[in-house]
Amino acid sequence: MVATPIGNRDDLSGRAIKTLQECHCIYAEDTRHSRVLLQHHGIVTPLRSLHEHNEAARADLMVAQLRDEGSLAIISDAGTPLISDPGYRIVRACQDAGFAVSPIPGASALIAALSVAGIPTDRFLYAGFPPAKSAARKTWLAQFADQRCTLVLYESPHRIVASLEAIVDVFGPEREMCLARELTKRFETILRGSCSDILNTLQNDDQQQRGEFVLIVGGAVNALNEQADTTELSRLLTTLLKHMPIKTAAKVASEMTGLPRKQAYDLGVRLNGNDT
Repeated sequence: MVATPIGNRDDLSGRAIKTLQECHCIYAEDTRHSRVLLQHHGIVTPLRSLHEHNEAARADLMVAQLRDEGSLAIISDAGTPLISDPGYRIVRACQDAGFAVSPIPGASALIAALSVAGIPTDRFLYAGFPPAKSAARKTWLAQFADQRCTLVLYESPHRIVASLEAIVDVFGPEREMCLARELTKRFETILRGSCSDILNTLQNDDQQQRGEFVLIVGGAVNALNEQADTTELSRLLTTLLKHMPIKTAAKVASEMTGLPRKQAYDLGVRLNGNDT
């Protein structure tokens, strides 16, 4: 399973290039798209299609190929295979037939976006693409409204504004979010602010509605619950710090409350009156 660039062709790793050059056949979702990348890197390995409509039929063929030829590679149009792409049935069939399936890691749009979002990434939920229909989209989003972890979504250009409008309606206009557009490409854009601010930006600039999008929505923060959590954490740390170092106390308090260890450590430093 070979990860390919999400935009910049030179993000293909040396190990990925070597693997694609040496395997007996490459399977890709869109052979026309992938051939351009392969030609850029001088890769002439035979290329075949693998998409959601032929995945089941390809499984037996690919297992037979592995027995006869020894190695195959799967790539997606962009990023890491199987992330919002077909292929898991192939992986399962190959493993069940006794073959090793190895990842050749590389680009992933959701990880790339999280790394520059400026929003907590210690816990996140990747939910893929929202439904296309308006009512279904809002119902689908509603199940995540009270999640306290960061939410990651993908969206396409022709639905981006409608999805942002739904996010504002369901999560509220002030929920923090980041929009990452055209990552690693010429017109890469990273926007961070409230849901309503980002919606307004796109509504007022048609150029920002083009490309492929990763939407990162901050988790729900209830002020009363957050205050109660901090009060409980403070009480617990006050007791623990009498008997153990800050790092140990923070680890224990984090495990007991479910709150981030860094939050516990920072509060412990303040309570202890030093930064050791």
